[in-house]
Amino acid sequence: MYAVIKTGGKQYRVSQGDEVRFEKLDGSIGDTINFEQVLLTSDSKRIKIGEPYIKNSKVVGRITRHGKNKKIIVFKYKRRKGYSRKQGHRQDFTLVKIENIETKVKESKPKG
Repeated sequence: MYAVIKTGGKQYRVSQGDEVRFEKLDGSIGDTINFEQVLLTSDSKRIKIGEPYIKNSKVVGRITRHGKNKKIIVFKYKRRKGYSRKQGHRQDFTLVKIENIETKVKESKPKG
């Protein structure tokens, strides 16, 4: 089973047991975090797509680490003008272990 969630302005495909790097999230190491904005869920039999989000669904994860990514070099240059600027940047991230994908699907009663 997997789900597509939205956080930090990005969409991520997650499964149970995955460790995913998200943009920096509030919370400390060991805290449980719930992702309520679930766009899609899928098991081996069916796919459920939200409009835009799936109601009564959430993805539960646990924060395992905070850190910084590798440095990204930003280099600006204009030829023949003597202009060049070099700048570096390290983006903060939060490592989250996905523990559970919870979906509450209403089963329709057979007509009869």
